[in-house]
Amino acid sequence: MRITRLAVFVLTILVVGLVTAGAEEKYAVKVYDGAKYDADTSQFLASQMKVDGACYRTDATVAQVNEFYKEQPGTTEVHTSAKGGMFKKGGVNITVQSPWMNMKTGQHMTDTLISIVKASQ
Repeated sequence: MRITRLAVFVLTILVVGLVTAGAEEKYAVKVYDGAKYDADTSQFLASQMKVDGACYRTDATVAQVNEFYKEQPGTTEVHTSAKGGMFKKGGVNITVQSPWMNMKTGQHMTDTLISIVKASQ
């Protein structure tokens, strides 16, 4: 019985550790759960717009992503709408948008783009 309880306890600790470890952050801003890093769009930001930032994409709606950032500690809502949102956390700007245009291909994208950018000093 004691071994079973110990096994359950260890398994619980491992699962909690894995879930916590999976929470990605950029510039101390939590990335929306399940969003995937977009290297091409991030590189466009760096090379063409000359900003230090990262872009992530998700199939979640703008409303879901906006709500997520509204609830993040230390994050201030600047503006939200049905097509996007803007938030600040310290010296970091968070932009949510859908639809959006892929600047490399000119294609109109219908998923949600999240840009996390360090503000210029």
